[in-house]
Amino acid sequence: MARFIFITGGVVSSLGKGLMAASLAALLQARGYRVRIRKFDPYLNVDPGTMSPYQHGEVYVTDDGAETDLDLGHYERFTGVAARQSDNVTSGRIYQQIIQRERRGDYLGATVQVIPHVTDAIKAFARDQTDDLDFVLCEIGGTVGDIESLPFIEAIRQLKNEVGRGNAISVHVTLVPYIAAAGELKTKPTQHSVRELAALGVQPDVLVCRCEKPLPPSERAKIALFCNVPEGAVIPALDAKSIYAVPLQYHAEGLDSEVLRAFGITPSSPPDLSRWTEIVDRLTNPEGEVTVGVVGKYVGLQDAYKSLNEALVHGGIANKVKVNIRWIDAELFENDDAEIAAQLEPCDAILVPGAFGERGAEGKIASVRFAREREIPYFGICFGMQMACVEGARDLAGIKEASSTEFGPTTEPVVGLITEWMGRDGLQKREAEGDLGGTMRLGAYEAKLAGNSVVASIYGDTTIHERHRHRYEVNTAYKDALEKGGLVFSGMSPDGMLPEIVERPDHPWFVGVQFHPELKSKPFDPHPLFASFIGAAVKQSRLV
Repeated sequence: MARFIFITGGVVSSLGKGLMAASLAALLQARGYRVRIRKFDPYLNVDPGTMSPYQHGEVYVTDDGAETDLDLGHYERFTGVAARQSDNVTSGRIYQQIIQRERRGDYLGATVQVIPHVTDAIKAFARDQTDDLDFVLCEIGGTVGDIESLPFIEAIRQLKNEVGRGNAISVHVTLVPYIAAAGELKTKPTQHSVRELAALGVQPDVLVCRCEKPLPPSERAKIALFCNVPEGAVIPALDAKSIYAVPLQYHAEGLDSEVLRAFGITPSSPPDLSRWTEIVDRLTNPEGEVTVGVVGKYVGLQDAYKSLNEALVHGGIANKVKVNIRWIDAELFENDDAEIAAQLEPCDAILVPGAFGERGAEGKIASVRFAREREIPYFGICFGMQMACVEGARDLAGIKEASSTEFGPTTEPVVGLITEWMGRDGLQKREAEGDLGGTMRLGAYEAKLAGNSVVASIYGDTTIHERHRHRYEVNTAYKDALEKGGLVFSGMSPDGMLPEIVERPDHPWFVGVQFHPELKSKPFDPHPLFASFIGAAVKQSRLV
């Protein structure tokens, strides 16, 4: 039977519970254990798919087509274990399922209540498909004391009792703030947070204390005394120079050892952390640096591009260089050639990421044009590929009115709404006025690459599987016109109906993809497209 590690947060939000969970899982994995991480989100949205990136950061898409919390990206990048739909659940999804069952009469006339029906559903989610695992880490979103998270806290209290003391523990992440005027770290917020959690029936076994100053032994002992944990189970967590140094930092503080001790497990050997030491060495001792301009519309919140940011770092790891990311608001470029040059000339490569809606589209098209004309490496992802096709149609194919139906009615729909495609469960159909949530082309799909293409040489294969999240596709009716302008369709869906990749063979590096390769990149296994893109940026930097 799998052992459970329940992770909660206190005092304030944004303490890094997801990063701590991912790091702990990586440390357990380095000791030879089989792990999986799950996220409980207390909000009432069924999933984050329709939420603004400014509200929730990026939406992380799994192979099986789930739109999930961005923390699942951390989980997958740190462990290499592919996330799936069963690894993320929200209050909205749980209540939706319960109400559907109640309407069908599944409860046989019983009164449907938070306890036991909601808590039972949460426990069933936590235990689903765990028989082949050693540890299941369950992170509860939000902060202890939030009214939304109460059913989840109650569920883990019940589950700890059901599986037994030796099979479940609680790790609580808190804040130990530094009061500059007093020159002191204050432990009282942590004490209150633990007391509130204990009042709900969950006594933490390990405390992870986020602090900006080293935690003195006296304060560590004080926290242990008042929070009823062993002194060694109070783990300081200071800021790290890189998130990929965090597993090493937590190991140095004894986190994985204390977790195993709480389970009554005596480690037989130290963990193999060689992959993490190599990654950190490459990050701290780069052999050069490049600047990549990311022209987006959500640049005010970098969490909106979390996986993209990390994939670029991974490309730098692959090439032993530091990647400086220049975040550029696409709206700055609207009809301003001087601003375009000022923003993009310092860049060794240009990337246009995914997005929804017309805002900033003309700036992205201008970025494509700049990269093409100046022969600067260009990478278009999802919307970035679509805008590369619109730019090619307007500037090289003579289709001056080329546009996307996403922006409204157009006489030249180079990009249009996809209404049907072959999915994992057969033919999928969508209506233009249908629901937005969960109705896109989502998850991993196969693509066939032209054997003599640039991308086939990058992948080293002609069959790939990549994750999608989009409602619009490049219109194949314009394929011949675009290819005459030099934009080659080098990747297609297996049935030949949906464009997956375009490229310009006569350009130093110009690739547009309809999918999101950043979702599958890992620090110890950089995605080949990002490794190649940063390699091209390195060459560009040496030409300037």
